[in-house]
Order: sequence, then structure tokens, then C-alpha cells
Amino acid sequence: MSAAWKATGAATLGLSLTGIGYASIIERNAFVVREVTMPVLTPGSSPLRVLHISDIHMRPTQRRKQAWLRELAAWDPDLVVNTGDNLAHPKAVPAVVQTLGDLLSVPGVFVFGSNDYFGPRLKNPLNYVTNPAHRVHGKPLPWQDLRAAFTERGWLDLTHTRREFEVAGLHIAAAGVDDPHIARDRYETIAGPASPAANLRLGLTHSPEPRVLDRFAADGYQLVLAGHTHGGQVCLPFYGALVTNSGLDRSRAKGASRWGASMWLHVSGGIGTSPFAPVRFCCRPEATLLTLVAAPTGGRDPHINRGRSQPTYSVH
Repeated sequence: MSAAWKATGAATLGLSLTGIGYASIIERNAFVVREVTMPVLTPGSSPLRVLHISDIHMRPTQRRKQAWLRELAAWDPDLVVNTGDNLAHPKAVPAVVQTLGDLLSVPGVFVFGSNDYFGPRLKNPLNYVTNPAHRVHGKPLPWQDLRAAFTERGWLDLTHTRREFEVAGLHIAAAGVDDPHIARDRYETIAGPASPAANLRLGLTHSPEPRVLDRFAADGYQLVLAGHTHGGQVCLPFYGALVTNSGLDRSRAKGASRWGASMWLHVSGGIGTSPFAPVRFCCRPEATLLTLVAAPTGGRDPHINRGRSQPTYSVH
């Protein structure tokens, strides 16, 4: 092998190691709060501040993540929405509950994801590309304890449940399904038109599978919140997410987008990672503060709303 080839190989290896170090040490812990304004409420509604958190994947020793989570209450949301995958360790429930802290005193709703039910396992990362339907479950996790802690503090479990409640003077009709990623969704348990009297018709799912999103849209929900994708977790500049680990297309791996003619979708980029894939690249861990405002036409006529009222973003 020539000296030039050796030098090129050494340089390539060095860049690869540098990239892995950055992704696993720096960016994985570079937590950020994104602010998004979305025009989804009915006419005349006052703004609603919704903190969307997802995919915490907590382990008891993650002090930096825990400290950052404690600071989220300072954003003063009206409503907290948690779309699952809180756990990554059988002893992580106290850490999740303690670090969410004051947020549990704010009105909240939640559904669970597969990593609330089952612990992480070492997997072949190529399966996300070559065999995305492959499922490998770890040991059961104490999701019942987490559910009890959330509901005791007043958060509503929307798993296969429809609920109507008041927040900040607004009437909210909300419903959710169990995780479609592991085929636990049973949409028929919540099927039917959402309340037309609500200021916000809100759907929750952990994995943003199109078959579920289509059902929410058909039932008149204005907004669906989801997680699971980690925003792609490893993204490329000018290309974006490599995969979404779901039926969702790459362009929707995180952030807000329209689904059909009259529904909005927001996918969280997520806060954590699996302990067996502790990297993020061009995809910082995040929570999102959604400021929901009235749509100019109220979101009731899908033909009038098409192509109008795009969301606005800022990052902190």
C-alpha cells in the first residue's frame, strides 16, 4: 500500500472517530427547546402553550439529562403532552418522576411507547434500513408504576381513551392509541368523530404510523402529536434523516407538517437514545413548546385551509 493510501486511510479513520465522539458525547447531550407556533385552534380561541416531550429513554445515572428536564417547567406551559418511551432501565421510574417534577403539577396527557413496556436490547442497526419490520423485545419494564405515578399527579392516560377537559379556558377533546410500532394500537376503541364543540381536537400516538394518522384525520382531529422517530437520530447535512423507523416518510422525521387536507402532525425529535446506540448527529435532543393559535379559517373546512397558515419556528 502506498504512503498516500495509508495517509488517506488514516485521515478517514480519524474523521470517523471524531464524528462518533462528537455524536456520542457532545450532540447527544446538547439539549434544546424548539418553539413552534401552529395555527390549529378554532376561531376566537386564545393561544395555548403545549410542551411536547417524547423518547426520554431514562437511565438512573443520566444526571445531565435529568438536570435539563427539571428546567422545562420554567417554560410555563398550559398543557404537557408526553408521547412515550420514557424508560430505558428497570429502575428508571423514580428518575423520570423526580426530574419531570413541577411539570407533573401542570395538566398533562400521555400515551406509552414500546420502551415503556420493554427494555432496550442490542440490535443490528442495519435492520432499521434493511428489515424495518423486525422486532426484538427486551425484558419487561415497570410501566404500571410509571402510569400510577403520572395519573396520581393528575395526568390523563389517553391509551385507547377519549377524554374532554378544560385547560386555560379552552375545551379540549383528546384521544390516543397504544404504540402502533409493536401493533398494540386498537383505533376502533376510540373511533368516531371528535367533538365539533372543542377548541382543540388532539390525537396522541407514540409511533406516527400512517394508518393511524389517517384514522385521526378522518375523525376530524386538528392536531396529532407523536414521537418514536428520534428525528432520524443520525441525519446528513442537506439530506436529513436516513430512516424514521416507521411508515412515515423521511421528510416528516421531526417537526410540523400537514397530514391530508385539514390535520396537522407534530413529530418530536425526542430527548434520549437507546443505551446501545448512544449517538445523535445533526439531530439534537429536543423538547418542543408548541404555541397553538386560532387558524384563520378555523380548521373546519379542509378545502379552504389547504396550503395556508404555515407554522413558525425558533430554537433555544
